[in-house]
Amino acid sequence: MSKINLNKYKNSFVTLEIHSLIPEKFINLLWKNNIYVKNIKKKNITTVVLEVNFKDYFKIDDISKKTGTKVKIIKRNGIAFFFLKIRKRRALIFGILIFALIIYYLSTFIWKIDIETEKNLSPYEIRRKLISYGIKEGVNKKNLDVYSLEEKLLDDNNNIMWIRARIEGATLKITASERRIPPETVAEDETCDLVARCDGEVVRVYTVSGTAIVKNGDIVKKGDILVKGEQGKEHNLYPVHAKGNVIARTFHEEIKDVKKYKIKRERTGKIIKNIYIKLGNKVLTIKKSVNNFSKYDKIENNKGPIIIEEFYEVKEKKYDADKKELIDNTSKEIINKISLNFNKSVNIVDKIIDYKEENDTITVRVLVVAEENIAEAKK
Repeated sequence: MSKINLNKYKNSFVTLEIHSLIPEKFINLLWKNNIYVKNIKKKNITTVVLEVNFKDYFKIDDISKKTGTKVKIIKRNGIAFFFLKIRKRRALIFGILIFALIIYYLSTFIWKIDIETEKNLSPYEIRRKLISYGIKEGVNKKNLDVYSLEEKLLDDNNNIMWIRARIEGATLKITASERRIPPETVAEDETCDLVARCDGEVVRVYTVSGTAIVKNGDIVKKGDILVKGEQGKEHNLYPVHAKGNVIARTFHEEIKDVKKYKIKRERTGKIIKNIYIKLGNKVLTIKKSVNNFSKYDKIENNKGPIIIEEFYEVKEKKYDADKKELIDNTSKEIINKISLNFNKSVNIVDKIIDYKEENDTITVRVLVVAEENIAEAKK
């Protein structure tokens, strides 16, 4: 410490605890030696707490040795001590700065591409296009113009109706909406028949124009003609645009196998971690643990290029499920799945639920009976 120029630290203070038989005499000696003292507090007859300038500390140390006074530093204030700590921890601070610079540098790259599409538009198809443009994990953000990317994807893929590309942190997020082809329509002045768009049992027939060739109780197959696009008497027929509704009873069946038992997973409290840094196609391992868990939950946290894998050991317990509840829940799930394909005009008239048991499995069969208009125009 003697190598440090203390005059640089005039605004730094230390709080000292003085132990002396006559502390007042020691304080007088400090004043005689032009040492500024403040905030003097007497704790007891032999102990006094006071505050002095850090630059005068060595003078106090010399006086205390001459008078046999014990001096203890109990508090430090001022920028001097901050610089002294930095001198001692230069390697640590340098390491933190280097780490911060590395993180900042890595944050200028795209490390994840998140693609969200609809049912008939494949994320893989968009990803292949991105690779053909040279866009993949590890590309620099400054080389990526999201608006230009949107235009390229729209021009190169006719199935995309709308697309949005944005950079969120280290992730390139792409949301695309597919182009829907409108159903084929028949003009009002064109001759057409009404045909069945699915199998069913005819319940009611209403015709506005055309000649019905089915009646109540008839079983029809998909594609069968229901209303012929012609009118008139036997020897005086003329073509028309068939119009009307053919209400039929349709049958929709789904079967699902479920286990009689349920499995409950419980964590044991044991956990291991793996830590990696991914730079492009290269992976730098920071921590690698041996996973001896037979069953586990894996949680992966991606913080830019830093990947943290956590493995939680779990034990599975098997217990018998309530059979009635299992069948009810499964049948409701099947009915909801079937109902998703219905429009608002479809009327469900019956639900037939059946099941059979075999070993550890219950096979649930659901038949939904509905009444709907199955007629559609076709040239």
